[in-house]
Amino acid sequence: MMIWSPETDDPHRSHGLPPVQVTVPTREDLLQDLGARLERGQGFSIATLNLDHVVKLRRDPAFRRAYSSHSHVTADGRPVVWLTRLSGGDARLITGSDLIAPLAALCAKTNTPVAMVGATAQVLKTSAQRLEAQYPGLRVLAQVAPPMGFIPDSADADAVIDEVAASGARVCFLALGAPKQEIFAAHAAARLPNMGFVSIGAGLDFIAGTQVRAPRIMRALAMEWVWRLTTNPKRLAARYTACLAILPRLLMRALSERWARQAKKDPA
Repeated sequence: MMIWSPETDDPHRSHGLPPVQVTVPTREDLLQDLGARLERGQGFSIATLNLDHVVKLRRDPAFRRAYSSHSHVTADGRPVVWLTRLSGGDARLITGSDLIAPLAALCAKTNTPVAMVGATAQVLKTSAQRLEAQYPGLRVLAQVAPPMGFIPDSADADAVIDEVAASGARVCFLALGAPKQEIFAAHAAARLPNMGFVSIGAGLDFIAGTQVRAPRIMRALAMEWVWRLTTNPKRLAARYTACLAILPRLLMRALSERWARQAKKDPA
């Protein structure tokens, strides 16, 4: 499903960008492709699409450009999964936080060094120690906590990219939050085409214990957003209101795509 289409959402500012959509339906497909890329020495960049990103995509041209350059887009949020399936496509839930463990295991197995960028120095240190203990053979060679006000495509960003490259890491976990992490990934991938970049949001905070993720039962029931809203209402109330406001439009687009697919299968 085309979650965001420049032609339909903003014809005057499309800049020739392709539509944003989920490109990898399952975690198994994703990990298989990443393993092959690591073996070939080929880089990648993974964005995890949710409704908050859709809102930002409609407002932020830099975010749109960054997203369009990513090699993989997963469904990070039940609404994106449901909308994709309603349109006739296929998608399973693959969140940034849930990608850390399987990617750490893959990197340990393939002797692929890792870097971490974002969060705080203490979060990076703690999460690196815990991941290395959990996945023997995993090596976290760089831990970079950019300062407040970090601009993801600036000279300061170039210095971070140089530090990550000098470490010898091949995969970099980005915990900068959207849209900074996606913009940084696009900027860094252009300079380091043999490195993998994975946007993971608050994933390292969950590992370090500085943030508490929703209980597993709430995640299974698609109620993680309730947990997050109740734990941080001031920051998230406006965000979730904006997400709710775009759902009718996305629902109609999903149905239109489904009807179009059906019409192609059963022409009059």
